[in-house]
Amino acid sequence: MSTTMPKQPRRKPQPTRRLSARFWANTIVIALAFIVVIVIVLVGRAQSASKQDAAPAVVRADSRILQKAPTDKVTVVEFLDFECEACGAAYPVVEQLREQYKDRVTFIARYFPIPSHKNAMNAAMAAEAAGRQGKFTEMYSKLFQTQTQWAERQDDQSTVLRSVAESLGLDMRQYDKDIADPTLRIRVMKDQTDGVQLGVAGTPTFFLNGEKLTLTSTEQFAAELEKAWRR
Repeated sequence: MSTTMPKQPRRKPQPTRRLSARFWANTIVIALAFIVVIVIVLVGRAQSASKQDAAPAVVRADSRILQKAPTDKVTVVEFLDFECEACGAAYPVVEQLREQYKDRVTFIARYFPIPSHKNAMNAAMAAEAAGRQGKFTEMYSKLFQTQTQWAERQDDQSTVLRSVAESLGLDMRQYDKDIADPTLRIRVMKDQTDGVQLGVAGTPTFFLNGEKLTLTSTEQFAAELEKAWRR
């Protein structure tokens, strides 16, 4: 005699539990995607800010001012090397234009020591050290006026440059301290780095209201300043 076992009732599916698991899985995926988007946006902003900070500037807040006009309508920036013979030749031209446009044009000097000039960095540092004592313009002029005494030498002319600084009545103890300060060299190199990024390949290189000039004569230089002033 056979015995038939009663059939067990089938369990019904549990849709609520399955839907709940799927819901949480989808929620996690969405949250992760949202986090990724936020990270991408933040990284993009950081990179953009970094690029802006690293962007070369024709004029910076700490740039050395030779002459300040009452308005900022016209600004001339010269990237120079105190040992450069061409810069020495341009010096009287700049002085003439400074006098001619003293009430209308701001003149700014920025350092661009050329590596092949053995004392260009030393001279730039001497000028910057003088600038820390409020006598940058005086040192700027004195370096060009005495250029033949120390330039184009293969040996270190720091002692001669120190004598030039001393002739201006600087506090020499402070001068020596500043020359030994690593931040002073960094300050000079910052100008040089900006110049390279701006396309400066030699000295002197002039910028007028942020635009690089190609000059052929003093008359043309004066005409460019006049044109900028009348705009």
